[in-house]
Amino acid sequence: MADTPPLAPPPPPRNVLHLGAGAGEPHRLHGMFHGPGWRVVRVDADAALKPHIVAPPTDLTQVVSGAVQAVWTMNTLEHLWAHEVPAVFRECARVLSEDGVFMALVPDLQRIAALIAKDLLDEAAYATPAGPIAPLDMMFGFRDGMARGRLALAHHTGFTAKTITQMLTAAGFGHVKINRGNLFELLVIAHKRAPLPGPSETSYKPPDLLPG
Repeated sequence: MADTPPLAPPPPPRNVLHLGAGAGEPHRLHGMFHGPGWRVVRVDADAALKPHIVAPPTDLTQVVSGAVQAVWTMNTLEHLWAHEVPAVFRECARVLSEDGVFMALVPDLQRIAALIAKDLLDEAAYATPAGPIAPLDMMFGFRDGMARGRLALAHHTGFTAKTITQMLTAAGFGHVKINRGNLFELLVIAHKRAPLPGPSETSYKPPDLLPG
């Protein structure tokens, strides 16, 4: 009887840097990164949430260059000031491996503006467990949360598919793809170099957009 060839060891987990991770709720992480193939490294400015790295998304100095294979962020970039965003993208390009991917979910100002042009500024566009969301909330931040003292929910900048593509390209990402979701959001997928053939990140359902 022929000897059974030894089993190859499983590949090491790939690292995904989750910016603005909060307390690590599963719904805040893109479905692509669930499972044993990924090691999630949570980054958040709030130490009380016990992230792996206590830092705002503007400060990734604790992460070694090329150390992660993916960066994911949801409902985070719009809370930064406009002048901070390009530096965040440059840092994301630095910490990513050459074959890594940057993915983000941000409000789609173009479609939000279309509702505002129809004079629907304060009309509910969709519902969430936290309450109805109107264009005013998507543009400037979730009002109910801010009324309860969570002023960090305020939005200080915003994006269209064109502007975020331009910023990512300037930061060193050579391949940027934008998908429009069902809840007035953009799913941004950026690579420093052409991605290898295989399952597309867009084949995974993005998480539900929550007010943030």
